Amino acid sequence: MQSISVPTIVVLTISCTLARDVKLNQQWNLWKEAHNKHYSNAEEHLRRAIWENNLKIVEQHNLQADLGIHTYWLGMNKYADLTVDEFVKILDGFSSKMQEQRRQSYQTFTSDPNVELPDTVDWRKKGDVVPVKNQGQCGACWAFSAVGSIESAYAIKTGKLVSLSEQQLVDCSGTYGNMGCNGGLMDQAFEYVIGVGGIETEDSYPYEAIDKRCVFNTSKVVVKVCGFIDIRSKDEAALQQAVATIGPISVAIDASHSSFQLYKRGGMYFSSLLISYYHFTRFV
Repeated sequence: MQSISVPTIVVLTISCTLARDVKLNQQWNLWKEAHNKHYSNAEEHLRRAIWENNLKIVEQHNLQADLGIHTYWLGMNKYADLTVDEFVKILDGFSSKMQEQRRQSYQTFTSDPNVELPDTVDWRKKGDVVPVKNQGQCGACWAFSAVGSIESAYAIKTGKLVSLSEQQLVDCSGTYGNMGCNGGLMDQAFEYVIGVGGIETEDSYPYEAIDKRCVFNTSKVVVKVCGFIDIRSKDEAALQQAVATIGPISVAIDASHSSFQLYKRGGMYFSSLLISYYHFTRFV
């Protein structure tokens, strides 16, 4: 049994016609097949219209990316039949009310200007990041972010990469202020894991993407957390140093843009229209 300390930073509407472009029929059908999409007749008209609108966004953006205007490219992924509002509702694990109530007494990480940092860091290449998971139609990004940081901290300390249980946090951390598929905070997730004495593996407590009755079994705990620290919001120097010297860090980002919804590859996603924190993830 190992104890670890985890750092964290806590920081439908569509205006398009329902007329379809028949030239896109084959592309639409191939996309549906690739992403296993099935609709009723009425819904298919709406989803097709949204999909065509997103296709225009992708094509226009990628033309600009090819010209060097952007550093990243978009693609018609499984979210391409959703509006941005619908996409945000799927991912949204953030509650502004919870953020307001969040304790401000957590220990804070500060950067050391004397520390020499590498040009690049990618903990995936070191084998310390569990493969990407799918939160499904459940606003549990807060749980995935927290669990991912715990997994990596454990891997860095022990050399063992173990997939841990997000479902345990979804089902069991309500008394710490989280709301399952309706949102939560990473700090509260870490507090829960500390408070109950640890977390199970994903195999012993598998993810189901819905709120269920808590069935946490202390005898199945594989990782304990002894503490965590915060990074001040927008302190990029501290975040850079923490990722380089400690490991993957839980972060909050604004995901309320089509450029995030449809992101495919390339340089860091960026939007000058930062509004609020809508999604929790990790820097690795």
